[in-house]
Amino acid sequence: MRLPMACAMACVLFAAPTARLGAQVLSVAELNTNQVRDLDRQKTVVILPGGILEEHGPFLPSYTDGFSNERVARSLAEAVAARPGWTALLFPPIPLGSGGANEIGRKYSFPGSFAVRSSTVRAIFMDLGDELGNLGFRWIFVVHGHGSPHHNRALDDAGRYFQDTYGGRMVHLLGGIRGGDRKWKALATPEALAADGFTVHAGLDEHSRMLFLRPDLVPSGIREAPSVTAGDPAALEAAARRDDWPGYFGAPRYATAALGAMAEEQVVREAIERALKILDGQDPAAGGRIADVLIQDPVIRGIIDDSLAHEAAQEAHQRAWLARQPAWPPPPAPQK
Repeated sequence: MRLPMACAMACVLFAAPTARLGAQVLSVAELNTNQVRDLDRQKTVVILPGGILEEHGPFLPSYTDGFSNERVARSLAEAVAARPGWTALLFPPIPLGSGGANEIGRKYSFPGSFAVRSSTVRAIFMDLGDELGNLGFRWIFVVHGHGSPHHNRALDDAGRYFQDTYGGRMVHLLGGIRGGDRKWKALATPEALAADGFTVHAGLDEHSRMLFLRPDLVPSGIREAPSVTAGDPAALEAAARRDDWPGYFGAPRYATAALGAMAEEQVVREAIERALKILDGQDPAAGGRIADVLIQDPVIRGIIDDSLAHEAAQEAHQRAWLARQPAWPPPPAPQK
């Protein structure tokens, strides 16, 4: 598909959901106190989209994950609102996350990555859970697809906290184990799949999705992109440690908008299907959690251990600085 046509498709994609928003899909940013107070807590689903700012190499923007998450969130909101009597309350995206792919190569500072600690991610969503829980909301879906295990674990922790504290459901929707084959692979050539290899970040899939979602942000140089092919986590780690690692894995040059459309639609369908089953009573933990599976691989475990040690050192440095500052609020002035 040529870029002008793909761009037109993306414009329709982004414009159509806004035009279709009815009274049952509400933007929290546009509501006043009375409108929030009047929501039926038992039949309102709060949707919290996220998106880490993470390097994706020279051909994709830092907010690549977020563009996809926003689309999933909008589609989910419409699916919830299609249920008679239900309302979807859509929050603005939260562009924060932990564990950028650059950490695979122990590169904790990398152009395009602006991560926060996983403990910060956990605290943000626990805090939001407290705010929503204290207001009586009982259904929350977090739409924050990103592969880092400790990022995923932090969101899972926030969900368990909300359930234990308020008796509701706050589900990290994209943190479950995805089932089935990746149907988009049927559109890729054997050559493309071989060059893509084993990839966890910014490969054929993500480059294709961005050609579908935001082709205006994908430079034409993608067609000359060299492949970074790996066969397992150890090979990914070795590639990411190289001084000349470009910030991606896989085979961007084979990406197409058609392939990306199929890949994105599958994520949307699976997210909606899982969310609706949870609303109907399915255990949010059914099927397992991706963080618990990934951490069992020894190579991935080593990457995460090093990343958490880096986070701990960062937190200690910040706390040491704070400890040297004057007390605030300052002590009361002595009475005369």
